[in-house]
Amino acid sequence: MPRSADRALIVTADDFGLDVRVNAAVERAHREGVLTSASLMVSAPAAADAVERARRLPTLRVGLHLVLADGASTLSSAEIPALVGTDGRFGDAMVRDGFRFFFLPAVRAQLAREIRAQFAAFAATGLPLDHVNAHKHFHLHPSVLSLMLSIGREYGLRAIRLPFEANAPWWLAPWIALMRWRLARAGVVHNDYVVGIAQSGAMDEAAVLAALAALPPGLGELYCHPAEPAAPGQGPLTASMHAYRHADELAALLSPRVAAAMAGIPTGGFADFAGTRVARQSDVRDEVSREAGPR
Repeated sequence: MPRSADRALIVTADDFGLDVRVNAAVERAHREGVLTSASLMVSAPAAADAVERARRLPTLRVGLHLVLADGASTLSSAEIPALVGTDGRFGDAMVRDGFRFFFLPAVRAQLAREIRAQFAAFAATGLPLDHVNAHKHFHLHPSVLSLMLSIGREYGLRAIRLPFEANAPWWLAPWIALMRWRLARAGVVHNDYVVGIAQSGAMDEAAVLAALAALPPGLGELYCHPAEPAAPGQGPLTASMHAYRHADELAALLSPRVAAAMAGIPTGGFADFAGTRVARQSDVRDEVSREAGPR
């Protein structure tokens, strides 16, 4: 099959709204580079600035980046005391919180209220909802995914990121398989694979070019965390991203070599591929088997 027929790519910037530096990078990478999509943190410090920029960019597909770890909540700490500290921020103890989400109904009820509040905040922007994913891929958790699906339907949810990357740790396989099955059963559009997890914060030009040279069949999502360079004296965007090379990732999105490597590959947001059929890896294997005939 020709490359353009069996491959398609969504190029997404996560953490839209985290900082004006991030927002400026998203706008520039979409106007001048290969970026097609962004995931919005609705309660982040620069969310209003991100929304204003998105309204100026009608071809940028924007989705909800659900924050349930290492970030600010939408509801107050008084409304969800089991989820956040008095500073209104989620912690980063995701294993502990995952057990609490699953086994404690009272905690899960607060989780549902916060997820609904974030969907409502996105709806209030008036932006079309292209997709939904979760910060640090927390939607791999079955309880989070269940609430995302049930609440999201009320807000027009049609697409969710499947955080499957080649060479992922073996223990993720059953969780990915379960999520893939649940998304298919729910009729929710999803990508076949992602690029960017293993090299999160280091998707520079070389990494992106290597990924593009080895793209498998199917609908892929290349995601990254671009930001404009820090001014003298500015620290990292967050403590957890102290080693991220945001400016290098922005440079990759603006690179003419990356643009040339993507020539002929259909690109867009999740909405652009809803209802279309991009050949998946399993489809290609089946086709090869049929062409080979019985052995």
